[in-house]
Amino acid sequence: MEIFQVVGIGLTGAVLAVYVKESNREIAVLISLVTGLVLFLFALSQVGAVIKVLTELATRANINLFYLTIVLKIMGIAYIAEFGAQICRDAGEGSTATKIEFAAKILVMVLALPIIMALMESVLRLLP
Repeated sequence: MEIFQVVGIGLTGAVLAVYVKESNREIAVLISLVTGLVLFLFALSQVGAVIKVLTELATRANINLFYLTIVLKIMGIAYIAEFGAQICRDAGEGSTATKIEFAAKILVMVLALPIIMALMESVLRLLP
């Protein structure tokens, strides 16, 4: 099962980082970064299957794929921003992490505008 690989890589990276942190903090941060990147890339390799299923479901439900694309982009922004912010926090840069999260929220709002507009138009059509 893949979860054993994920946990194994994560635990190995964490133990290594804790062990090295006492003698060299910079290398420990680098180990955490590489561990996180490996786990992120592993998870990313699984996303293709999810996107395929969601696309098939949206097509069957006659949902405009434009909106599905927006939702998937928003999910991507959220995951990437969280990953980046956590790396910054691990490196002791909480302020930078907060700025990454803020920028991600703005990007999500901008991307969500077409969905919000379509929703508003639908509501306006229902009103007399």
